[in-house]
Amino acid sequence: MRRNVLVLATSLAAAAVLVITGHAAQSTATPQQQPPAVSLTITGEPGALPRYAVPDFIALSSDAETVEAAKTIGQVLWDDLNFEREFDMIPRDTYASIPAARSLTGVPFDRWRELGADGLIVGTVERQGDSFRVEVRLFGVKAKQSAFGREYAAPASNPRFFAHTIADEIFQTQLALRGVARTKIAFVSDRDGERLTGTVETRTVKEIYICDYDGANQRRVTVNRSLNINPTWSPDGRSLAYTSYRRGAPDIFISMIYQGTIENPLHSKGEENFLPVWSPDGTKIAFQSNRDGNAEIYVMNRDGSGIRRITTHPASDATPTWSPSGKQLAFTSDRSGSPQIYVVDTDGLNLRPMTSESYCDRPTWSPAPYNEIAYSARTGPGFDIKVLDIATRERRQLTFGEGSNESPAYAANGRHIAFSSMRAGKRHLYTIERTGKDLRQLTKTGNNQTPDWSK
Repeated sequence: MRRNVLVLATSLAAAAVLVITGHAAQSTATPQQQPPAVSLTITGEPGALPRYAVPDFIALSSDAETVEAAKTIGQVLWDDLNFEREFDMIPRDTYASIPAARSLTGVPFDRWRELGADGLIVGTVERQGDSFRVEVRLFGVKAKQSAFGREYAAPASNPRFFAHTIADEIFQTQLALRGVARTKIAFVSDRDGERLTGTVETRTVKEIYICDYDGANQRRVTVNRSLNINPTWSPDGRSLAYTSYRRGAPDIFISMIYQGTIENPLHSKGEENFLPVWSPDGTKIAFQSNRDGNAEIYVMNRDGSGIRRITTHPASDATPTWSPSGKQLAFTSDRSGSPQIYVVDTDGLNLRPMTSESYCDRPTWSPAPYNEIAYSARTGPGFDIKVLDIATRERRQLTFGEGSNESPAYAANGRHIAFSSMRAGKRHLYTIERTGKDLRQLTKTGNNQTPDWSK
C-alpha cells in the first residue's frame, strides 16, 4: 500500500523545500534566517495603504537557472504580497525607468521615492552547488533604512518557496498578520482520465492532489486507480486523511505525504466510513459512518481507537467540521426534512439548528478570530457559497448563481475561502476573500472538487 504515495514523496525528497506546508520553521530544509537589523514599520500617506515595489531579485551568479530564479522570486513575491491586499503594490511594468541595483547597497532611493514607493524589497540570489543563497531587505524608502532583513539557503529546485517564505515573514513582522503563501490546498481530480479497475461499470478514477495556495505546483498524491475523495489536512500540514474505495467499501486512510506511507486506522470490516476531518490539535478525527445502521457522526483517536458516537437520529448526519476550540462540531443533517446545518458539543449534547433554508451542505468552521461557518446553499438550480455569523446568525452570500458553487474551505488566517464551481463548464477550484471580493481560478484541467486548505 505504501507505493500509493511514493511518487510524491520521491519528488519532494528531490526538492527538499517542498517538504514544508506552512510550517517552514520546523523543517531541516528551512531557509536559514537572521533577524532584521532595524525595527521599522513602513506606513503610507495618511489614510492610504503603504505602497510597495518588488523588482526582480539580483542574480549574483550568471548561470541561466539563477537568472531565471531571480526573476521568479521577484514576481511571485509581488503576487504573494498582493494577495492579502494590505499593501498598494506598484505594478512591476512601471519599474523600467529606474536603474537596477547591483547589490543590496547603492539602491537609488530617490528614484523609487519619485515612483511613490514607501517600501522597497531588494534581494539577491547566488548559486552554491545544488542550493541557492538568497538575501533580502525591505527598505523604508523615505528613511532609507532596512525594516526587514533575512538570509536563506535551500535547494535550488523550487525558487517559489523563497518568495512564499519572505512574503509570510513580511506580513508577520510588518502587520502581525499570518500569511498563507506557504500553505497548500488538497483536492480531488479526475484529470488523468483513468478508469476504475475491477468493476463492471466504467467509472472515472478520482485521485487526491495538492497545490500551492495560488494553484501552482499541482501534483498527485494517490495513485491507486480507485475513488479517493474528501481530503483533509492534519494541523501540522504533513498528513492527509481522506475516504478511499481502494478495498471496496469506503474507508478512511491517512497518507503521510512526505514520508510515503499510509495508515488505515479503522480497518473497515464492511461498514462504510466517510468524510474524515482532523481536530484542531490533531489528536482526533471526526467522521461519518453507518456502523450502527444509520449515517451518524463519530469521533475517534488518530490511531482509530476510542470511537465515540456523537449523533443519534434516523436521519442522515454528515460532513462534520470542528470549531477552533475543538469543543463543538458542525454538520449537515436532513432530520428536519431537508439538509440543514447543525451544531453539537463534542459530548453529543446541546444540539441546535443553525440554518433553515431550502438545502444547506458542507459546513466549514472558520479559524479564529472569526466566528463563522461557511457552507453551500441551494439558491436556484445550483448552489452558492454563504457565510453564517454564529453570534448574530446573520448570513452573507459570496457567490451569486454563476455556476453551482460548493465545498467551501477556509484559509488558515480565515481571510479567504477556497471552493469548487461549475462556472467555467467543468468543475474547478477558486479562491475568494471572505468579503466576496477577488475571485481567482486555481485549476483548469479535468474536474476538481472538495478543496481543503492546510493550516
